[in-house]
Amino acid sequence: MKQLESIELFSGAGGLALGLHDAGFRHKALYEWNAAAVETLLYNQKLGHHSLHGCKIIRGDVREVDFTKYRGIDLVAGGPPCQPFSMGGKAAGMNDSRDMFPQAIRAVAEAQPQAFIFENVRGLLRPAFSNYVEYIRLQMEFPEFPTSNNVSWDQNLRRLERHKERVGNSTGGLRYRVHVHQANAADYGIPQQRHRVFFVGFRSDITTDWSFPCPTHSDKKFLNKGGSNTLGKRDSNSELLPWVTLKQAIRDLPSPASRAAKNWHNHVFQQGAKTYPGHTGSALDRPAKALKAGDHGVPGGENMILYPDGSVRYLTVRESARVQTFPDDYVFLGSWTEAMRQLGNAVPKNLAAVVGKSVVKALTGQAVDSRQTYGNEAL
Repeated sequence: MKQLESIELFSGAGGLALGLHDAGFRHKALYEWNAAAVETLLYNQKLGHHSLHGCKIIRGDVREVDFTKYRGIDLVAGGPPCQPFSMGGKAAGMNDSRDMFPQAIRAVAEAQPQAFIFENVRGLLRPAFSNYVEYIRLQMEFPEFPTSNNVSWDQNLRRLERHKERVGNSTGGLRYRVHVHQANAADYGIPQQRHRVFFVGFRSDITTDWSFPCPTHSDKKFLNKGGSNTLGKRDSNSELLPWVTLKQAIRDLPSPASRAAKNWHNHVFQQGAKTYPGHTGSALDRPAKALKAGDHGVPGGENMILYPDGSVRYLTVRESARVQTFPDDYVFLGSWTEAMRQLGNAVPKNLAAVVGKSVVKALTGQAVDSRQTYGNEAL
């Protein structure tokens, strides 16, 4: 199979990068601004982690990068900072200086890849942001369209809408077919209920019939013993596996307070866990709640285990890495708070791999092995 190459913006600690490597992409460069996340990437590359072999890991501001040097690459990917649209933040959206979608679009315009994958929080799809999402989508469809800095974004949106009406179905110039899809990571075998939005685009000269991958797992309470849903109808859901639980994800790890925990990377007991309204931890018999980076990197109650007796403790960094489906040989640097911030901002590796494999198949016509493993157990 042809070796597909990619670049990635806003790489963080590497969840998207590792998953896309599993899907079949070889990374030429990863760009990230946060120094601690870059240290984690470089450290794992130095350890010889195969997913990072041979790629340049660059700490820098993507606003200063000339992406024309990657012209014609197979894939541009990234997770633009989600704070502008996060339900846990101020949700300033397009008025937030951290909105990096314009840079993601510029990267597409300059590199002109065969395809792109961008990921963000589901808060982006709130009604308050609907027009801005359409503005993002149309810019991705026509990345070379000259938006003006002298008018507001909504005026640029109207200009783009008129441009689309004029060109119709014409494939002249740089144009992409753009798909926007919301996915729950738990529906793809990840032991975490993490809702993410994906923007996936294919250059208009690429002939492919692509759709977002179908779920492989489902909440078991909606499935009966016969495999049909609660309405008794056998449909596509009848073949779905039950969600993977937090207990399944971490059951082979020793207690972080035990001596055996010292044999594991990042598996250190963290004191101070307590519940408060709206933050009660994750039950063991369900997928974990979405890990959060928290304000200034301090995680909230989602990053705790809730035991049947009502007691709680913080997830260790290693347990959190399991929840995000990072491999056990992947090491996170920094304090517990900093490592959890990196994990709270990450894309689940296996979810990235699912999406990446579907794009690889669309670009090459060849499917990549879609089986996912969790530890030594096939899912």
